Amino acid sequence: MDENAMGERRSEARPPRISWITGASSGIGRALALRLARDGWTVAASARGNDELAALEAASCGRVISFPLDVTDKSAIDATVEAIERRLGDIDLAVFAAGTYFRDYAVDFDSERFHTMVELNLVGTARCLERVMPAMIARKGGQIAVVASISGYIGLPGAASYGATKAALNVMCEALYPELLSHGIKLSIVNPGFVDTPLTRKNDFPMPFLISAEVAADIIAQGLARGRFEIVFPWQMALAMKLLHTLPAGLRFRLTRRMLREPA
Repeated sequence: MDENAMGERRSEARPPRISWITGASSGIGRALALRLARDGWTVAASARGNDELAALEAASCGRVISFPLDVTDKSAIDATVEAIERRLGDIDLAVFAAGTYFRDYAVDFDSERFHTMVELNLVGTARCLERVMPAMIARKGGQIAVVASISGYIGLPGAASYGATKAALNVMCEALYPELLSHGIKLSIVNPGFVDTPLTRKNDFPMPFLISAEVAADIIAQGLARGRFEIVFPWQMALAMKLLHTLPAGLRFRLTRRMLREPA
């Protein structure tokens, strides 16, 4: 048998790569699960919505397997990862997309709602990281992606809680990146702009450069394949936010004041 034929046989025998995606029942998480499944991955999909996960499984032709999970429950995260590893094997790629979003302003600021968002968007992600990093470090390989937002670049009216959690995710990933890379682990932070999802459909204001979840998933998959640290899109929105952040405070606040909602 020649070397080419042997190489083809080894390729055919290679087991599928395993991905774990949280927040997979809708939006970016769901679209990315389907995209990875089409690319040949076996996807462990986690979310709180059992019905939505069942529909995702059905749409994936058997490449997506449901592992229902609430990422605010640390013991449930441990049990879920154990179940994934027992059934599918080591997790090669972990994508943490679970999160929620609501708008808040000074006139209706609520610390309990703030706590809810921090617990899900930030602490939930940290708990998932805590669970997958040791195994990847031990085997000197793996890939992790954390879904944050362009809202983490700058404080925008209406995004006090949401933007705070996404800014924290950006800083956390930037701090972890050099150390994880030294262990052979690729870490990416995903910063989307406006993506058409059930959460953004609640917005009652114009959303510039809005893209579909499927387009977002394609961009993320391409960025992960290239090993990029930051995967940010659409570029027009990213550029606008980064330029806004560089402006002197007086000018920056003059612009952001225009984003305030009209008094009721």
